[in-house]
Amino acid sequence: MSGALITLCLAGDVMLGRGVDQVLPHPGDPALEEAYVRDARTYVELAEAVNGPIPRPVDFPWPWGDTLGILDAAAPDAVVLNLETSVTRSDDFAPDKAVHYRMHPANLPCLAAARPDVCVLANNHVLDFGRRGLAETLDALADAGLATAGAGRDGAEARRAAIVPVQGGGRIVVLGFGMPSSGIPSSWAATTDRSGIDYVAEASDTAAAAVVARIREAKRPGDIVVTSIHWGSNWGYVVPREQIRFAHALVDGGADVVHGHSSHHPRPLELYRGRLIAYGCGDLVNDYEGISGHDDYRDDLRLLYFPSVEPDTGRLLELRVTPLQARRMRLWRAAARDCRWLRDVLGRISRGFGSPPVQDPDGTLTFGV
Repeated sequence: MSGALITLCLAGDVMLGRGVDQVLPHPGDPALEEAYVRDARTYVELAEAVNGPIPRPVDFPWPWGDTLGILDAAAPDAVVLNLETSVTRSDDFAPDKAVHYRMHPANLPCLAAARPDVCVLANNHVLDFGRRGLAETLDALADAGLATAGAGRDGAEARRAAIVPVQGGGRIVVLGFGMPSSGIPSSWAATTDRSGIDYVAEASDTAAAAVVARIREAKRPGDIVVTSIHWGSNWGYVVPREQIRFAHALVDGGADVVHGHSSHHPRPLELYRGRLIAYGCGDLVNDYEGISGHDDYRDDLRLLYFPSVEPDTGRLLELRVTPLQARRMRLWRAAARDCRWLRDVLGRISRGFGSPPVQDPDGTLTFGV
């Protein structure tokens, strides 16, 4: 092995729209077309009813809270997250959808505060406000200097990998795509003459082979390839067999990290052939804290994943997971008892690691490999 380790920060769903957008300095139109909630400010009131008052407006870094100090200390080579909201003023509510997420483009400094290197857009909310909303999202992110993967103005752009250079000459290559199991309509797929997302219709051997062909086309010696997938149900720890086969096929074909997201809570982690598969990274930022239901999954607890890999082989050498908790639309370091709960859950549902996760004094969970 030559060169220093490459450390990534992987995050799950980041939703800065709806209630979060309303507490930021430039709130957009709060109108919603949901069955029970017609005004985005209601989600702020629900959160306040649970955890206390939220100042308004908050400054742009507020939703990230303790996350920013953690990122500064870890200094990862790349931060990769799933941006699960459109960035638009559009009022073209997508039909036949129960929930729509949008943030005002003037609030993008909130996203930029976390300094993401890649914002994955292949998810079931980026076209919540139509293709006009997607066009504005792509333009706003580009104007802010934020790289994207998984969506574009046509199929070629949607499939284009995001590239993050690494000191020493290597690269982190991120391919983002989404599947119908996460609720993405097939009509959102990008084509040669239509904007949309990189849509993979099923977790089949044929589909995996097509992604592997793209990995091999993009990958150079010294590259670390991250396949970022929006897939699976919102709740539950059981991973369907076809998703396991699909993830394994990607690793067999050259992927170094599989970064799954869509579920509202963390799903199993797997060490397969020395590579990390995160089947679901859970939520990171959103306005859900006042919504009850599925309390057994503790969706108020959020995680940052810091895998460190060998630059020449992509093998995982260490995985550190930092637990956070959402309160007052802000992320705080989780209490020791909550870190223990997460340690026990992740240790029980994950497989392939050399030993169960160890809880460090600051609450960080370290997985043996």
